[in-house]
Amino acid sequence: MSAEDATPVKLTEPPSGYADWLADLKTRIHSAQQRAALAVNRELVRLYWQIGQDILARQAAQGWGAKVIERLSQDLRSAFPEMKGFSRANLMYMRAFAAAWPDEKIVQQAVGQLPWGHNLGKPPAIPS
Repeated sequence: MSAEDATPVKLTEPPSGYADWLADLKTRIHSAQQRAALAVNRELVRLYWQIGQDILARQAAQGWGAKVIERLSQDLRSAFPEMKGFSRANLMYMRAFAAAWPDEKIVQQAVGQLPWGHNLGKPPAIPS
């Protein structure tokens, strides 16, 4: 850090209307941040539902049991170490979510209104 960076900047007196404009900008920035967070949440809920649907379909078609979910959890956490949410329990929640809401059209409508936490509950038992 140079000596120039350490010197405090002397700010000029703001012009008339500046405070209102700044307040408006802060409001718009905060609103944009909230919309971005909701968009991310919607996409994650949709992804979690799709993963749950995939698990259900593969278990039904190929007779996979709960051990596959443990393996999937380990493989996804290894592939995406920076992401949280791929524990065995969370994959079971995804499966239960997809089982409870099998129609994707309903999920797409609800996804915009429900955070993922509303879908958490005790996951159903899966045969081994």
